[in-house]
Amino acid sequence: MMVALFWAMALALFAVATRLGRHLGLIPIVSQLLLATVGLPLLMYFWIEPHWQLSGAALVSPIWLKNLYSLSFALLLGYILSDVIDLQLDRQSLKIALPSFCLPFACGLATAFWLLPPQPWISSLAVGLLFAITAIPVLYLYLRHIDYPPAATRRLVQTAILIDLSCWTLFAIAQGTLHLSSLLLPLAGACLPLLLRLLGLRQAWLYSGCFFALLVVAEHYKLNALIFGIGYLLLMAVLKAPLILPFPVRWMIFLQTYIAIPLILTFGIVQINVHSAMDSLGWVQLVALLLLPIASKMLGNWLGLGWAGASFQGASRWRESVLLNIRGLSEIVFLNLLLQQQLINPALYFALMLMGLIATLLPALAGMHRIPLKPAAPARSPHANR
Repeated sequence: MMVALFWAMALALFAVATRLGRHLGLIPIVSQLLLATVGLPLLMYFWIEPHWQLSGAALVSPIWLKNLYSLSFALLLGYILSDVIDLQLDRQSLKIALPSFCLPFACGLATAFWLLPPQPWISSLAVGLLFAITAIPVLYLYLRHIDYPPAATRRLVQTAILIDLSCWTLFAIAQGTLHLSSLLLPLAGACLPLLLRLLGLRQAWLYSGCFFALLVVAEHYKLNALIFGIGYLLLMAVLKAPLILPFPVRWMIFLQTYIAIPLILTFGIVQINVHSAMDSLGWVQLVALLLLPIASKMLGNWLGLGWAGASFQGASRWRESVLLNIRGLSEIVFLNLLLQQQLINPALYFALMLMGLIATLLPALAGMHRIPLKPAAPARSPHANR
């Protein structure tokens, strides 16, 4: 009973923070990250643990909660990976993406090997990818609400898709090499669109419904959901099958904003003793994890944007570098995936989440955050065929 009450209270707090943030001109993910990194640890330390006698392990133990987490995680992962089907390679986006990915990725690997305690190579790889990742939905949300020119918006969003696809694919392949047997079922599932086409079935809802349903199954049974999701959507793109979201747009926005994202953030944070986690990191390590991802990503963005050239007359290279540094939703999903698989420790999880909050706040601090109180469209990529 007390566990259910805690989760109801947590969702209510996120709803209040989101509403309050909108009135202050902040997009939802910024308000939610602020609550998760500051408010929830304080709530756990001063109230839940001493007065309710509930630990983080107890709060995430119910089976119904784990099932709800799997549904929410699959929904968000599918939402992010669905941008694969919109990928349209062009030289300008590729020129930006190469240094924007490679420079922070190399910096992350160097940080993992030289500044962090010894860990498995796949954990070091994951740190490098977390340095490089860009949040596609949040980036598009910022661009849409500052009335960015459509061509420039398309170029930056395509760059973010290239970067994120590289991150997810590299990690999926690396993870698969550790457990080759675990690749068989996800790869078989990824071939389903081809089977449906051979059977003469062309209904878009069937392809999309199978994608989200199998993603839930893969997450629930701890299969390689990344291999399945990327492979499935690449095949759909080759077959030119459109992806349809499982719920109407308004429902999707509501479910993600008020249930899925708060649940995933809370699920990760409550399992961490922030005080002891921070004590396990030295000041040099903590400062490096907060500053190096942002600095290396900004430098990579700056070099890529200089190589590609201005997208329109008067385009600010500094502004676009800040925008491409946004982390947000993509990093949250990646961090939770790594934490649940015990590939990163709680200290690293919290430090990188704090870094993601700072990086996502930078456009707001630079005056690029004003949004209308009632957005007219979802925070998706500009390809609105779903």
